[in-house]
Amino acid sequence: MKAHLQLAELVATCHWIGAKGWAPATGGNMSVREDEIHCLLSASGKDKGSLTVDDFIQVEIASNRAPSGRKPSAETALHTLIYRLFPDAGAVLHTHTVNSTVLSRVEKSDSLVLRGYEMQKSLTGQTTHLDALPIAIFDNEQDIDKLARRIEHFATETPLRYGFLLRGHGLTCWGKDVAQARQHLEGLEFLFECEMNLRLLERT
Repeated sequence: MKAHLQLAELVATCHWIGAKGWAPATGGNMSVREDEIHCLLSASGKDKGSLTVDDFIQVEIASNRAPSGRKPSAETALHTLIYRLFPDAGAVLHTHTVNSTVLSRVEKSDSLVLRGYEMQKSLTGQTTHLDALPIAIFDNEQDIDKLARRIEHFATETPLRYGFLLRGHGLTCWGKDVAQARQHLEGLEFLFECEMNLRLLERT
């Protein structure tokens, strides 16, 4: 029953994301943990603003296999990686926004460091604007399994929190449930927009 309620909340969140234009042209993908073995992942090529519960496919977290034979998202391996790395993760949201895509290209280092923003406290565990908040950036890769292995290797040495950026691609973030994942997405997108505007103003 809990997974059923979380899926309904995820569908509502997908509609919210679609209305904001954060997953244009059927881009992006979203999932919720069903149990220890499975997650429910959005089907490939679907407009996120009009998804229904029937547009989510059961996927095995350990193997990325969809028992139904239906085609899940191209980024399936990134979702299952997060569920394996973070046993408390209950939902994953992957969006293609202008701010996250552009910042991931403008920033040449391996992380986007945010600091000085009160809205950093919208992220779970952040208690002050004084902290430096690094969001890891990984070079994009069409071989998603290879990309997942690269992210997994990074995570064994450097903690990943809240989410990460794929260069020229977008943001992937997560939370203990759909509500927290949505909060992290909204908070990070606000911070990205502030950082974009700040960098533009500093150039003038």
